Amino acid sequence: MKKKVTAVFDIGKTNKKFFLFDEEFQEVYREYVRFDPIEDEDGHPTENLEKLQNWLKDLFHQILEAKEFDVKAINFSSYGASFVHLDENGEALTPLYNYTKPIEKSLIDSFYKKYGPEIGFTRQTGSSREGMLNSGMQLYWLKHTKPEIFKKIKYSLHLPQYLSYIFTGIPLSEYTSIGCHTALWDYYKKDYHQWVYQEDIHKILPPIVSTETSINMNYNGKRIKIGVGIHDSSAALLPYVRSLSEPFILVSTGTWSIALNPFSSSELTTNDVTKNCINYMRINGKQVKASRLFLGNEYKIQVKKLAEMYGVPQDYHKTVKFNEDAYYEINKEFEHLFKWESISNEVPLVATKLPYDTFEDAYHHLMIELVKLQVKSIEMVKKGDIITKLYIDGGFSDNDIYIKLLSHYLRNMELSTTDASLGSALGAAISISDTQLNSKFLKKNYSLKKHVPLIIK
Repeated sequence: MKKKVTAVFDIGKTNKKFFLFDEEFQEVYREYVRFDPIEDEDGHPTENLEKLQNWLKDLFHQILEAKEFDVKAINFSSYGASFVHLDENGEALTPLYNYTKPIEKSLIDSFYKKYGPEIGFTRQTGSSREGMLNSGMQLYWLKHTKPEIFKKIKYSLHLPQYLSYIFTGIPLSEYTSIGCHTALWDYYKKDYHQWVYQEDIHKILPPIVSTETSINMNYNGKRIKIGVGIHDSSAALLPYVRSLSEPFILVSTGTWSIALNPFSSSELTTNDVTKNCINYMRINGKQVKASRLFLGNEYKIQVKKLAEMYGVPQDYHKTVKFNEDAYYEINKEFEHLFKWESISNEVPLVATKLPYDTFEDAYHHLMIELVKLQVKSIEMVKKGDIITKLYIDGGFSDNDIYIKLLSHYLRNMELSTTDASLGSALGAAISISDTQLNSKFLKKNYSLKKHVPLIIK
């Protein structure tokens, strides 16, 4: 008897992944691929849309033919801040412009002069000034620098919805993609921002549907439920939202450490936006207050320097465990010693000067400083809300010192770690499922582990 499965394409900038999940949301199949980027008309690297589309279709057809699986549904998770612009025949008019592509400062300045001031605009849209990373800015840029192409656009689809469109031919928009730092949405009005209407951008944005929408289609002779796609960060948050009854904050760690509060009851303040707070969006259109910290990137820079300074192997830091005596000694007369390279320095330092003889002590000092920044980031999104649950996933969830320090500094919160390596793909599968999740879901699927705060003398 064939195993009933939900298929998910999880499209990252580097890895393109395909998963099959059974009815218990256990992974039963996976496939990874990478494509070399191509260049847009300005020589900037971009996604190879044609290769991606061919891979999606070919692989899905193979799975439909497989004797062991019965595919009941398919959905799509992908990075945000990316549009595919379609003409009246449904063909892509432009390359998929990379969100790292620079835009002329004068054009962005003219936008804020017209629709600012900047702080107020950021508070309204939950989107700080990020150039092409604000995908709405891409539409403004196209209209004002490539008007002949803009005139030919029938629909502009966010990348997750384009992946769905490949299979359904139905152009749609959904909340999580609209709400991810696009500068398109007005969180006060709960509608597109006024600038979208003034620039006639709304005419090329397809109808908005719930992220939980699915389309029942006859695909290659088989009845399949096809989802409308979901933004990857919102997808990663969904299993927590669906399975937990109490409010929580999730810190997703990696190159960026992003603290997410899906229960925020307050709009962004001027102080929030000056401290790099933005909004993401839940599948129901509600805001998710998010604080970003370039923690993993800074960590990588500093441990490389420490390894060279103390003459140890580059990956030696992975072996260092929390030492209570080292923590106690460092904290006696604590001062900031590290000059950050990719995080703004609140304490002005000319250079990093360390008084320690061992790598272990220097590393403990580094972790204390980084975790204190992390605590500020968490408190920024928590402000004004009574939340006692804290979940950590990603790269730092198995860093012994990070976890022990965080549980110590945030003793009023119950800290748990999860192994959410499938996070966004699993979220995409759950978003189109009718299955009710309970508190046991995280333990079973995410290796949930609770941590007790340290008792430090």
